[in-house]
Amino acid sequence: MKTAKTPFALPQLAAEWDPSPATSRRSLLLAGLLAGVGGAIGLRSLPGAAQSNTADIAILNAAIDLEQQAIWAYKTAAGKLSNTEVGKIVLEVATKNLKDHEQHRDLLAGAVRQLGGIPSRARDSYDLSTYIDNKEGNLDSDANIAKLALALEFDAALAYNDAFTQLSNKDLVAAASTIGPNEVAHATAIRAVFHSLDPSILVVPAPFVSAETRERWILKV
Repeated sequence: MKTAKTPFALPQLAAEWDPSPATSRRSLLLAGLLAGVGGAIGLRSLPGAAQSNTADIAILNAAIDLEQQAIWAYKTAAGKLSNTEVGKIVLEVATKNLKDHEQHRDLLAGAVRQLGGIPSRARDSYDLSTYIDNKEGNLDSDANIAKLALALEFDAALAYNDAFTQLSNKDLVAAASTIGPNEVAHATAIRAVFHSLDPSILVVPAPFVSAETRERWILKV
């Protein structure tokens, strides 16, 4: 029996991420340009912000990669949605979620730079086969695209809950943890679309956001 990969293990992603040992002067200068972004969530005075903390940078860069995956997925899916009423509703929700992910990415990149690191770059494409193979969404219909987005959003919420508690900088924990609830809001917004089509589908299907309740949140193809 094939064992499904766990798509929400940010600490594992962080362990596999290989940060550059060199800190460029340009990245430190860019940190100043992004200080206003970081300050919006309390990153104005990080202790030792000019010094690279390898573990924290690895976790933050893994989170950036997660955000880049969501951005890529939403942009890829947008061109595949139909022009039907359902397709338009899904596109409206997806557009809002996409903008949030772009802001998350930028904020996390600012935090990485403040720690003296270099933010993870976006890939040309991302592998969503685990979700598709597990029938947790696809790119072949409006409904399946929404289900895929739901799975991605919920796993992002799980990842943030798990990974951000491992950050050594407590100011960064408090600031970065404000992203997790937004991922849950994205998941509930998507489920609300399905609820509008089928009232038997609960918008909030479980009292907790955890790996144990994941199956209750995800909608299978």
